[in-house]
Amino acid sequence: MTDSPTGSPTGASADPAALGAAQIEAALSELPDWRYRIGALVTAYAFDTSAAAIAFIAAIGAIAEDQNHHPDLEWRYNTVFLGLSSHDAGSQVTGKDTRFAAAASAAAGRCGGRAEPHRHTTVELCLDTPDPSEITGFWTSALGYRLEDNGDLVDPEGRNPTIWFQVTDTPSENRFHLDRHIPLSSLDVERERIRPAGGEGDGAHHPSFRVYTDPEGNRVCVCTEIGHLPEN
Repeated sequence: MTDSPTGSPTGASADPAALGAAQIEAALSELPDWRYRIGALVTAYAFDTSAAAIAFIAAIGAIAEDQNHHPDLEWRYNTVFLGLSSHDAGSQVTGKDTRFAAAASAAAGRCGGRAEPHRHTTVELCLDTPDPSEITGFWTSALGYRLEDNGDLVDPEGRNPTIWFQVTDTPSENRFHLDRHIPLSSLDVERERIRPAGGEGDGAHHPSFRVYTDPEGNRVCVCTEIGHLPEN
């Protein structure tokens, strides 16, 4: 999500405050199409035809111009993936995002869209290290990424996985692992899908995340929004 450097949408604050966990949960109770994901609201809408998806994209463009707030959007044939976050509030969810989400849901209904938020997942790369400061510069330069205030490395174009550093004095032999973020509402379905190849995994931190390990010791964490919501 990027915001225009000038102006602000009607009724929106020019310097919005990030919403706390209780505020986000209350907003999502009124936004059934949407889920929370690492500082953003996300969803996916499927349409019967590609043309209908394009009509929805045009509607999203009009909302963005009207509200002076612009989502991350990806189009895949008949499906549109959306993400909403406010960079001017530290890449957190604000009232601007909830207003946009409500408008987008209404537009999807007019265009015949079906909300399928479980399809919007996020993959991050995690690197075990005792001291991120020793390696941050290398990875920033090697990938052309930007260092965020929270210590994460992000693709300036918003297209490739974020890298975050897990501080530990006992890094695993395979220091890289994947974090796959899904909605909590999809966790049971994903556990069933993964079980034939990955077993039950390590559920010590369930339902925040479960750790699955392949036969060679490579790990992937399947994460939910539990533990990732901001403080109230």
